[in-house]
Amino acid sequence: MKLVGLMGQFAVFGGILAGVTTLAGAQTTTDATASTDTLSERGVAHPELWPKYHYPVVTPMDEERHVEDLLARMTLEEKIGQLVQADICCATPDDIRKYHIGSILVGGSDGPNGNDFAPAPEWLKTADAYYLASVDKRDGGVGIPVIWGIDAVHGNSNIIGATIFPHNIGLGAARNPELIEKIGAATAQEIRVTGQEWTFAPTVTVPQDYRWGRAYEGYSSDPKLVASYVGAMVRGLQGPPGQRDLLARDKVIASTKHFLADGGTKNGVDQGDADISEQELRDIHGLPYGPAIENGVATVMTSFSSWQGVKMAGNKSLVTGVLKGQMDFGGFVVTDWNAHGQIKGCTNDSCPKALEDGIDMYMAPNTWKPIYEDLLKRAKAGEIPMSRIDDAVLRILRVKSRLGVFTAGKPSSRPLSGKWDILGSPAHRAIAREAVRESLVLLKNQGVLPLKPGGRLLVAGEGTDDIARQSGGWTISWQGTGLDNSMFPGATSLWTGLKHAVEAGGGTAQLSPDGSFTQRPDAAIVVFGEKPYAEFQGDRATLALDADLTGPYKTMAELKAQGIPVVAVMITGRPLYVNQALNAADAFVVAWLPGSEGEGLADVLIGDAQGHARYDFKGKLPTAWPKTPSMADGALYPYGYGLNYESPPQAWKPLPEVKTAITNDNHVWFTAGQPASSWSLLVNDGNGTANETRITTVPATALGGRVTISATDYKVQEGARRFSVSNGLVAVALRNFNAIDLRRETNAKVMLLLTARVWQAPESAEISSVGTGGTGAIQIPLDATDHFVRYGIPLECLAQKGADIQALTEPFVLTTTGKTDFAIGEIRLGTDAEKVLPCK
Repeated sequence: MKLVGLMGQFAVFGGILAGVTTLAGAQTTTDATASTDTLSERGVAHPELWPKYHYPVVTPMDEERHVEDLLARMTLEEKIGQLVQADICCATPDDIRKYHIGSILVGGSDGPNGNDFAPAPEWLKTADAYYLASVDKRDGGVGIPVIWGIDAVHGNSNIIGATIFPHNIGLGAARNPELIEKIGAATAQEIRVTGQEWTFAPTVTVPQDYRWGRAYEGYSSDPKLVASYVGAMVRGLQGPPGQRDLLARDKVIASTKHFLADGGTKNGVDQGDADISEQELRDIHGLPYGPAIENGVATVMTSFSSWQGVKMAGNKSLVTGVLKGQMDFGGFVVTDWNAHGQIKGCTNDSCPKALEDGIDMYMAPNTWKPIYEDLLKRAKAGEIPMSRIDDAVLRILRVKSRLGVFTAGKPSSRPLSGKWDILGSPAHRAIAREAVRESLVLLKNQGVLPLKPGGRLLVAGEGTDDIARQSGGWTISWQGTGLDNSMFPGATSLWTGLKHAVEAGGGTAQLSPDGSFTQRPDAAIVVFGEKPYAEFQGDRATLALDADLTGPYKTMAELKAQGIPVVAVMITGRPLYVNQALNAADAFVVAWLPGSEGEGLADVLIGDAQGHARYDFKGKLPTAWPKTPSMADGALYPYGYGLNYESPPQAWKPLPEVKTAITNDNHVWFTAGQPASSWSLLVNDGNGTANETRITTVPATALGGRVTISATDYKVQEGARRFSVSNGLVAVALRNFNAIDLRRETNAKVMLLLTARVWQAPESAEISSVGTGGTGAIQIPLDATDHFVRYGIPLECLAQKGADIQALTEPFVLTTTGKTDFAIGEIRLGTDAEKVLPCK
């Protein structure tokens, strides 16, 4: 048998065997005569080889006449405006009126009035302002209402107070399409409360490599499981396939994403290339689009990624030929954030090719104006066919007509708007709690679970009482960072849920992150796992938990050594190598990213007074679990594995434990006193490499004794490096073995983060990034502090100053003048700066 489309070291997650079930659990029968890759141009699909579907949405004759009449009366400027989506950060209501913009993007990183944490009423008030500007006809225009797009990917998750449902990987473990439809319906209602009408969900990716930072957005590595969920979620969000006038009801329009094969990129690199056969592209990654189209999904978002080297937003054979042609998709196609700029021959400011190849709306958040002006200029010059412009505009107008936006009035006047009691309502929280219960996967139970509620329970681990951490990325902020429990009113942490359940049974619970206790507990629950991340910020080098997150392993071992039963609960967006925790614990539960309703964990773990389970484990692994940090070594637990309380007792054979790297996060360059693998920490005089010292051990000296390097504590003992400078010009630099490309991070407004403490401020300080084609530098205030501060420098600022962002050889250089004394605790990329430095 021949394995089709081997995905590097992750074939077990999703490669297709002809007529044979893979380790990921997907069974697909393929036609050996259907593959024409060897005879064809790379990156060009053959629509006739793809399945046909029927798009069930038919625009009634009167509505079709209405949109065609609008199109006939629209000026070219109005038509081009409809093809553009701008971000709330970068377009005012007056811009919407003046340029006739078709859609506004909100959430993730930007909220009303520049406040990502704006209260719900501000979101509704802002929605009104943009709507009223869009329908203003004082300039003689037709006044097409604007629609709002929002990443409500696990509930209306940008809004404080909303119900946060488990991320998709957890829902995939639940194996319950009916529950998925209920979640979609609840999410739609909560979106409507704040005045939005379009969510960029559901994500129907089929992840094949769980090193990918977006893997938790996919339900499963099995395309059949993903496909079984898609129709249910679309119906939950939009209603029945043929339903219209959604704004008169409690529905929104949906968007399946990301077309196509974002989960199939080589090595799991976000925005990378899926170098796979057309057969694999169709049978794995294309499969979920069938139920999406047959259930009338209103929009489809293209991926940042490419197939066989051709970016999806510029692949006419797939967008026009397969999706709109063979698959009969009748809605409109939108790009991802500035993804058009990655198409060959394009920039963020100019890309007519995307429209020509089938894109209908450009998501151009901060580049909307140059895109608008470029499209308008080219349309006037006859460089873009009017037939393609009219087709794109008609598709957008038909979706808006189906939505009912032409007659619904301003957002605050629509059903459900401003009904704040719906946001995070008890009914919705009950659905989320059910989803948490059903998503839990039991990997090990040596007779410990369920726990009796009447005894003393110790709850340990750093993530136990942290709702943001249990919710993951795409929660209030893009990365899900910079949050605390006060920003989740009405939500319940895992700790609080456990405490309530134990106390309700007459027992006591103690919260102790480090595992210490005042009274010996009858049992201990130790929570550990990943911290929040989103998109490429979560890309991994291997499937191993970061070393700085493994501290709870020691806690488990110490508790077990005292004869205390230990239950490990893992918060994670993907399966990871955690054999040490599996060995140390008496029971092991995967909680995934459960969201705001932490009581769902206690429902299953804490039994009744007689020691019987109140709820059993139902979750099954949505993908295989790794035996080592490399899936090339095989699966420890296969797809579909999961114990319950009826499972027969199993003797535990200790698992092999292997050493893992200091960090697997490609965006952490310096931590725990050490640079990332293949990087060097250097000290020089700022005038080149001739007088340079590589710092490998401390204490050390450099520049003839002008600099003394020592260790100081940060997070862990000796986790930072301290630089004491007596005088002169000194540069502390990180040099990487291979030049790195940070264009995608720069596009996404990511920052270079420096965590530092300053005992004596220098006369002046400068941070720079050095690339093969140029250096960018900014002066920074490095004032004396009594603690470590996380400074942020926007990458786009360094790019503006001349840094060659796509080929950085020394991404971080800190240059000081004069006597100074400072320590560096961490250098990484991210968005959670405590102090953003001005771009001067």
